[in-house]
Amino acid sequence: MIRIPTDEQLRNKAPTTTTFGRHTMASLSALVIGAIITTPVLADAIGPVSAEQRALQAYQLRVDAAARNQSEPLPAHPDNGDEALYADHLNDYTKGLPHNDNGIVDPAAYDMLRQALTTGNPADFNAIPMGVGAQKLRNPQAAYSYFLEGKDPHSYTMPAAPAFSSAQQASEAIEVMWQALTRDVPFINYDTNALIAAAAKDMSKMKDFRGPKEGPVGKVTAQNLFRGIGQQETVGPYISQFLLQPIPFGATKVEQKYQVPVAGNDHMTSYAEWLQIQRGGNPTGVTTVTFDNGNRYLYSGRAMAQYVLKDFVYQAYMSAARIISGYGGSAYGANDPYATTSAEARGPLFGNNHALDFLGRVAMGSQNVAWFQKWLVHRRARPEVFFGRVHNHLTNAALNYPLHKDVLKSPALQLVLEKYGSYLLPIATPEGSPLHPTYPAGHAVMAGAAVTMLKAFYKGDFVIPNPVVPNADGTALVPYSGPALTIEGELNKLGSNIALGRDVAGLHYRSDGDAGIALGEEYAISLLRELVQTYNEDFSGFTFNRYDGTPVTISKM
Repeated sequence: MIRIPTDEQLRNKAPTTTTFGRHTMASLSALVIGAIITTPVLADAIGPVSAEQRALQAYQLRVDAAARNQSEPLPAHPDNGDEALYADHLNDYTKGLPHNDNGIVDPAAYDMLRQALTTGNPADFNAIPMGVGAQKLRNPQAAYSYFLEGKDPHSYTMPAAPAFSSAQQASEAIEVMWQALTRDVPFINYDTNALIAAAAKDMSKMKDFRGPKEGPVGKVTAQNLFRGIGQQETVGPYISQFLLQPIPFGATKVEQKYQVPVAGNDHMTSYAEWLQIQRGGNPTGVTTVTFDNGNRYLYSGRAMAQYVLKDFVYQAYMSAARIISGYGGSAYGANDPYATTSAEARGPLFGNNHALDFLGRVAMGSQNVAWFQKWLVHRRARPEVFFGRVHNHLTNAALNYPLHKDVLKSPALQLVLEKYGSYLLPIATPEGSPLHPTYPAGHAVMAGAAVTMLKAFYKGDFVIPNPVVPNADGTALVPYSGPALTIEGELNKLGSNIALGRDVAGLHYRSDGDAGIALGEEYAISLLRELVQTYNEDFSGFTFNRYDGTPVTISKM
């Protein structure tokens, strides 16, 4: 409330020399005295309800949403049992803590980490013994945060991560190794490259590989290798159009060319370096990032890996929204309330600003949904740790780990040994993975949430105009002329490009991404169920398909 001073209050106030432009406080007081209005003129707010009714309705919206969320049954949170099974924590997250020479964590340090996670006490986190370097755990206390839109981050669930000795773990680990070995193969050359053919053949033999396959026998091919499991993801180029087409950005357009390291610029293949980094040390400088001359389109696994090592939380999806907005009004969803109105146009609601707002709404919440699962449920170790176990199993006769036979018989191991002299996973960045558990991938949970928000907004079967594909060295885009590409398919592909790009970098497994995308999808749907209640427009609700093709309708109650 603005209070106008009385004449007596102004007369009794001591003059001051404080200046505002060309006025002193005293002169301003005189101006105010002259402008005093005895009876303020108030505007009458018009609308369908009174101010009191509006306040009550706003309150009731919040109460109803909270009541719906609170009434849902609490889910179970299964884990893979590895933490209880292995006393040496060989498949638990331990990076940054003290480790022995075999890369096994100090059990007392791990117990203190687990104790801090159990209590949530900030002082307990400060008491965790850390390793040799200055590297710190990535924000485990984010797992306890609350959010006021959508269900609470602790009320979502996901499957248990694959167990260390399982066939699924073996298939995911070997896929990551093949992704590392093929980083420099241009996507446009996948059909003819011998290394890609060897990777597809090996993945086809895996007992429990859950990536896309072709035909009744489940064959992995050059066309579906390293792709996501969402609808239409194996159609067309590997990279989504939303990572290739120019981005309308204010008064200009941004070409999607990026810095890419030179071919073979891999890291952490020395055991001493690997151990130093598991103990929380910084890279020693034995390898450094060296960039190619000139920026490139995302033409190879290495280019994609570099993109997801440097992107910010909703960069790819903001770009996608801007690109789709350039397609015109026909790209908006089938239920767009402004598609047929005669006197009104969309914006701010139901226009591009609204879509961008949706992305901002899921940006932080999706990370906290992921952080609860990472730290308080699964604590799964990263791929770099798994291959540290493989290396020690194969080079140290005193060690014997329960590795599935699909790992040990893969030709990928011999190839990496010949190239690098170890069985360690070549990582695309010198420092390796960030200091938080791998399952689910934070990038993937954001991908699932963001793509769901965009699919709710735009027309899934809209055909992408003028599709392109990068040439073999990433210096140019050339026209694509295969089967039609749709907004839904390319958004699904976009989410998986980001999630699987982290695998290509050596930081995650397939299930981190696929399960993470599904988790983010659930989070976004929870938000949409609340947001749909807030609009005045004649709006029948959001309709779209999940990643697996299941149709979803979210309408007003």
